[in-house]
Amino acid sequence: MATKEECREALGKLSDNLARADGDVRSATALDRSMSCHIRDLDITFTGRLRQGVIEVADDHQGPPREKAEIRLAMTGDDLVAMVDGTLNFGKAWASGRVKLEAGFRDLMRLRSLL
Repeated sequence: MATKEECREALGKLSDNLARADGDVRSATALDRSMSCHIRDLDITFTGRLRQGVIEVADDHQGPPREKAEIRLAMTGDDLVAMVDGTLNFGKAWASGRVKLEAGFRDLMRLRSLL
């Protein structure tokens, strides 16, 4: 099982990957939105912002998200690490229910290119 530190590192690596992306991925993540990522198996939520393709993790706390972020993710720590390492496809994980992504309709339409 991935640790809290491994999950934070994975979010940092994901942020680095998004910041270096081109084309549709770069365009899809060029938002300024509050964001939360609930790691279900650790029952930890990381909160912050997705701003111009960079994930800025501001805080973490025990339990589910305390406030409703504009973009909300939920998954296990192992799935987060696997997605960032490239061994788990985000689209397949989302379609199978392993990863939950919630956002407003417009944001979901923009983020669909990540699938």
